[in-house]
Amino acid sequence: MTTYSSFHPPVRTLMGPGPSDVDPRVLAAMARPIIGHLDPEFISMMDQVKTMLKAVLQTENELTMPVSAPGSAGMETCFVNLVEAGDKVIVCQNGVFGGRMRENVERYGGTAIMVEDEWGQPVDPAKVEAAFAEHPDAKILAFVHAETSTGVRSDAKTLCQIAQKNNALTIVDAVTSMGGVELDVDGWGIDALYSGTQKCLSCPPGISPVTFSNKAVEVVKARKTPVASWFMDTNLVMGYWGGSGKRAYHHTAPVNALYALHESLVLLLNEGLENAWSRHDLHHQALKAGLEAMGLELLVDEEYRLPQLNSVVVPEGVDEAAVRSALLQNYSLEIGAGLGALAGKVWRIGLMGASCNRRNVMQCLDALENTIREQGIDVGQGAAQAAAKVYQN
Repeated sequence: MTTYSSFHPPVRTLMGPGPSDVDPRVLAAMARPIIGHLDPEFISMMDQVKTMLKAVLQTENELTMPVSAPGSAGMETCFVNLVEAGDKVIVCQNGVFGGRMRENVERYGGTAIMVEDEWGQPVDPAKVEAAFAEHPDAKILAFVHAETSTGVRSDAKTLCQIAQKNNALTIVDAVTSMGGVELDVDGWGIDALYSGTQKCLSCPPGISPVTFSNKAVEVVKARKTPVASWFMDTNLVMGYWGGSGKRAYHHTAPVNALYALHESLVLLLNEGLENAWSRHDLHHQALKAGLEAMGLELLVDEEYRLPQLNSVVVPEGVDEAAVRSALLQNYSLEIGAGLGALAGKVWRIGLMGASCNRRNVMQCLDALENTIREQGIDVGQGAAQAAAKVYQN
């Protein structure tokens, strides 16, 4: 008879593009007793989650909720509700995840009008203006606020203003930006936004916060055709997540995963949004100082660089995959590889949520310096400790 053993994962330091390290309080929250997804106490907690999500996203949108699935499902929730066959959608692509937006548009029968920028560069507002001039009947502008594949941040406020001027909705990917940099849904005029829990919220993957403006909700209600996905139809799911009073059963929510999200939002809001943004920037500056002291370059110009996702150009003569493997094997430290056009050309070092701290920065710099030196590349012994100067100032 075959016997099986429990799985005990190794303890890693997660400094890739996600997931990030999870705060012990969030892990402890997941271990609390399960209760029913229609239990009055659970309903009360759901309302608290919605309220806290609104605070983090800086919105009053009533349709703000966590989708019971990972960030990719949040993306589909936005597109499947707002895109109908024949709709023109201007899609901005400056990395991998803009390409996924295009796939969503086309799968739901829309026409994707592509605005493309070099990977590592932000979306060019002038190109978006030109796309609207050529396609004045475009219904939606879709773009990635924080492109996880490159570490570049686009000007969401300006892009939303362009969409508003052209009577178009906006769909925004904020998977990597939520909790790490400024994100102002109402102030910028974002109509539909999706994020994920495994990045700067430092929560296990599997939940996707979304929010829809009142204008977007009216567009969904006025659809000529039914929403193509039953599970993601906001008209149905808001019977469970929306309003007050008795909730209509829609699906069995991931109870303990929502405990974790609740706790992660408590931690973030008690820290304070601006304090969290400042913390991410502080540790990014330290990491940057150490990398530059080793002669390593960051892909993205400082003006557009995300502090929580750092794309480091692999130096000539270095086996990038071997470095990542050695970091994992020798230091139990995970960093990410490049994707798509950047595969083999960059490492992606994440400083997200609970992973964004001084110990991780110094460990990463030390391990990376040692590992590159072992490949015969002189990066100056001890040079990476220049990062400490940032903390001493």
